[in-house]
Amino acid sequence: MDYTYLLIAIKAFIFISIINVWFIRFSKPTPWRGKEAGSMQDEFEAYGLSSTMMYLVGGLKVLCATGLLASIWYPELAVPSAIGMAVLMLGAIGMHLKVKDPLKKSFPAFSFLVLSLVIAGYNFL
Repeated sequence: MDYTYLLIAIKAFIFISIINVWFIRFSKPTPWRGKEAGSMQDEFEAYGLSSTMMYLVGGLKVLCATGLLASIWYPELAVPSAIGMAVLMLGAIGMHLKVKDPLKKSFPAFSFLVLSLVIAGYNFL
């Protein structure tokens, strides 16, 4: 069975979601932010992380999401981008656990972790 269109949809979904979080909703509250933070800066402070780490993580997430989108045309980017995103999402889940957030706050990170592993797994087959 050919899953090409499903994989394209997943890659586009991850890209759009990451761009939304890191550019459009960066300074706005969301129900998923750690410790009821009102912005990305507040969230990283709640995790005990610096502004430098915030921009590093954000840059890596945007880079991996862009790699996933580009992998539609350049398939060799799929696995490294998906694995990078999966690692970053494991870190996000870890931060939610660190501050004892309810598990539901980890849902987006867990979802992106699973979707990234699906992409990586499919490309290993």
